[in-house]
Amino acid sequence: MKTGVIAIVGRPNVGKSTIFNRIAGERVSIVEDVPGVTRDRIYARSEWTGHEFRIIDTGGIQIEDQPYQKEIQAQVTIAIEEADVILFVVNGKMGLTDDDQYIARMLQRSDKPVVLAVNMIDDESRIPNIYEFYALGVGDPIAVSGVHGIGIGDVLDACVEQFPEEDSEEENKGIRIAVIGEPNVGKSSLVNAILQEDRAIVANEQGTTRDAVDTAFEFEGRPYVIVDTAGIRKRGRVFESIEKYSVLRALSAIESCDVAVFLIDADAGIREQDKHVAGYAHDAGKPVIIAVNKWDLVEKDDHTMNAFTEKVRKEFVYLSYAPILFISAKSGQRVRNLMPLADKVYENSRRRIATNVLNEVIADTQVTTPAPARNGKRFRIYYATQVSIQPPTFVLSCNEPKLMHFTYQRFIENSLREAFDFEGTPIRIIARRKISD
Repeated sequence: MKTGVIAIVGRPNVGKSTIFNRIAGERVSIVEDVPGVTRDRIYARSEWTGHEFRIIDTGGIQIEDQPYQKEIQAQVTIAIEEADVILFVVNGKMGLTDDDQYIARMLQRSDKPVVLAVNMIDDESRIPNIYEFYALGVGDPIAVSGVHGIGIGDVLDACVEQFPEEDSEEENKGIRIAVIGEPNVGKSSLVNAILQEDRAIVANEQGTTRDAVDTAFEFEGRPYVIVDTAGIRKRGRVFESIEKYSVLRALSAIESCDVAVFLIDADAGIREQDKHVAGYAHDAGKPVIIAVNKWDLVEKDDHTMNAFTEKVRKEFVYLSYAPILFISAKSGQRVRNLMPLADKVYENSRRRIATNVLNEVIADTQVTTPAPARNGKRFRIYYATQVSIQPPTFVLSCNEPKLMHFTYQRFIENSLREAFDFEGTPIRIIARRKISD
């Protein structure tokens, strides 16, 4: 079986993201009728006729000087270098343009196989429109419609033919880490500091990263995947539709990650919206590391770090389990400590407790501190078992679930945390009435 990497390139507004989403089978990339919406390169996995592959969506390339064009072109260049096959998309409605000619010359210099897709050929009457694209000199044009799915199979057949033979060694993806936070807290800078390269576009303007960008890398011989997500604002404050899709993409990245690194701007301080952002990861049951960024910009004395830690614990009570790391993405201060910490909280999220040991802790907890009586009745646990991991989830067989007050549930959670190392991971506790014999 062959595997490979396909990079989709082309000028703005030719339907690259629509084709990307069609191949990926989901709305992974942002699709909007505004040039320049896709600015970083976006990754997804897909499969065709038994062949698995990665597909990369890229920003539109233009000759004319447009905002972020230099950064976009740099990202496209990296995507081309990573790819085994280039899927060059042009607009069959608008016809051949100078930008198409410019991109074709760039692809010819790359010495990579190119598959030419003429998009927006929605019916047979437009098929003659494809012939002028022979002038690009990159191979036979294939008529497609990304919106209707026409010709996508032909394009994938052509791409798969160019894939290298699959390596017999199965790929180890590694821990998937999502970097989350409000806009402009330094997420892309942190990703670049970890990767030690300019993988994501960094600018002082808020909202520079609009998509979530997946990047595989190794740290001290161990594989990881890091995801730079778009900054999340409270849903009620999201006015622009493009930004709305960015938020949805970031939430999706949180759902699919193994560890969330929640970034706070130390210089700006804790903002109300930070609580919403962190809450998404907590609600999803993901291990969380709180990374306080831009620590180099804060005037400090012997008490500054402790004072900021106390403030974080007060504002994020529900993240009491999350370790706090003070870093500077710009200077690299303590950035190398993130990966070992991510390893630890990930392993803690997968921790399983033997049933007999678990019940000893629960029994001791009830003996030392019984649940308070409510309406003359007392909550009583007969038996406990761990039913799942990521996050660790425990079911308590009890006399009456409604008698378990949230304060006693929190007490049980704290007892489990004292007995076992669950640093960094939320844990779930579910009370169920014991079934009578």
